[in-house]
Formats: sequence, C-alpha cells, structure tokens
Amino acid sequence: MPDDRRDPTTTLEGWRRFVHEDPLTFTLLPADDWLALTPGERDRYDEARVTYHSELIIVETPTIREVLHQGRRLTLLNRREISARRGLIVSGPWATGKSTAIKQLGRAHELRVRQRYPGNERIPVVYISAPPNGSPRKLATRFAHFLDLPLKSRHNEMDIADAVCEILIDAKCDLVLVDEIHNINMATSTGKDLSDHLKYFAEHIPATFVYAGINVEREGLFTGVRGKQIAARCVLQHTGNFACQAEWRAMIATMEQALRLHRHEPGSLARLARYLHARIGGSISSLSHLLRAAAISAIADGSEQVTRRLLDSIPVDHSTQSEPPTPEADDTEDDAA
Repeated sequence: MPDDRRDPTTTLEGWRRFVHEDPLTFTLLPADDWLALTPGERDRYDEARVTYHSELIIVETPTIREVLHQGRRLTLLNRREISARRGLIVSGPWATGKSTAIKQLGRAHELRVRQRYPGNERIPVVYISAPPNGSPRKLATRFAHFLDLPLKSRHNEMDIADAVCEILIDAKCDLVLVDEIHNINMATSTGKDLSDHLKYFAEHIPATFVYAGINVEREGLFTGVRGKQIAARCVLQHTGNFACQAEWRAMIATMEQALRLHRHEPGSLARLARYLHARIGGSISSLSHLLRAAAISAIADGSEQVTRRLLDSIPVDHSTQSEPPTPEADDTEDDAA
C-alpha cells in the first residue's frame, strides 16, 4: 500500500500519476487470521486499511456518465475543426461532483490516447484551475506550472502563452480542463481580460476546452459580448444534489460494498438511505466524506462497523452542517444499536 501523498493534479507529474494509478484495493483477512495478528501486524494491517478508506472508490454518478458522454462526443466533433471549436461547461452548486466529473473525463480520454499511441510523448490532457482575482499572466502561469516550464520575471503573459501553446501543439494536446471557472466574472475589467486570454489559448491550442465552476450562469460568466460568445460555443451540463430515490440508494450500496470492516453488517447503510439524505442533503461529496470518515473511525476505535450512532458523531462540512434538518431525519429505517 502506498504511504506517500499524491502530487496535485495541476502538475503534469501529478496528473499522470492520477491517470495511471489504479484505485486501491484491499482484501480482508479471514476472521481467525485477523484475530491472530500480533500488535505490530495489526497496526500495519489497520494502517493499510486506513489508507484504502481515505481514497475508497469513485462512484460513477449520472453526472459523471453524462460528462464522459458529452466530452467524448465533443472531442470527436472537434477533431478536424480549425475554428470555433465547441466546448463543455459543467455548472452547479458546490460539492456536487463537478471537479470529479471533468477529471474522470480527462483520465478516460488520456487512457484511450495512451492505448492508441503507446510509448508516445504526447500530453493529451491539461488540467488547471482559473486563478482567483486573476490576471492574464496568472492564467498563463497556471499552464506553465502544469508543464513545469521555467519562468523568469521578465517573461510577460504573451511570452508565457506562446511558449505554452507551442509545447502543447507539439505534444498533440486535445483536451484542456479548466476548473474553478466561476473565478472569471465578465462584469469586471479583470474578468474580461482573463476571458480574452483564455480565448487566446482556446484559439491557438487545437483542443476541446472543458470548464467547471459553481453556478456559472449566476456568477457573470455569460455577461456581455464575451460571455455571449462563450455561451454560443459551449454545451452546458448541470450538476446538483441527489433526490432520495433509487440512484441515491444505489450509490450508498456501492460505497458500502467497498468498505473493508470486519464487523459491519452488509446492507445496514442502505437501510439508512433516508437518514443519510436528510443528514447531508443529497450531496455526493458529503456522502463520500461521511462514510470514509466513519470507516476510518470504526478501524481506530475497534468497533469495525459503521452505525447510525457513529455517523451521528462525525461532523460534515459546515455548509451541510448548518442546513436545517429535513423531516426525513426522523424517519429512518434503522436504529443505532
């Protein structure tokens, strides 16, 4: 089991590791073998399980499936396009899986390219985030940082941008992922400058551009002439929290099956679906945090099971925690014994 931290995906090395590393797996020991472990062996065994649960699995939500579908179609449509390439914008509230979705799109695309061109020094995908309170130079620097280009203070934004474009054209980049796009507000002069510079990259790199941001329709991205041009060139994909329906229960069941705990009762979390929905408002991000934290706590305290009582003891993010509980919170199918 790896014990080192991952590099951020906003660097080429970190991105490639994200693409090529398979999800962690773990096989529980038979009960007799587990009970027979020495204290030192038990510590190493539990530490490996903590590492496994800190990542757990990425559930393929409807949002991820749709982004994969739309992104794949756009990269094919843009393959021979020489101007006005179509892009994709993934927009929705915070913690609804936007970043995860576009990263999964990038990973799937790069794996396809690597399979088709093995051993080739291509850079099929770039992943950056739009800088807050950004400027054209800051944006260009994000691209340069991903490529690990050496920069000097005398380099202006166009020097950096031209170097980035030249490298990515030579490396046959065909998908650029830009996260945190809500940082670009067309109602401000800074936002307009940043948008113009992003448009320069989109026009000079023969790639499909995919953006993700928080409620971008309400954050000024489509304001003014520049905003209307973006709106005319991009497909908009919305994300949101899940209703307490079959899809929500299926996601809980999938995550529960991935737990590696010795005393956990299979199906007990699925029976808590309404409680979990009321607790976190149908947020897939908060669900992942809550179940991973609960599993790690169950290993640490030796209980080896995730119960309602344990879930109640784990705080979630402030945004979810501060929301008033829904009536479903008192209408659960299981107790916390």
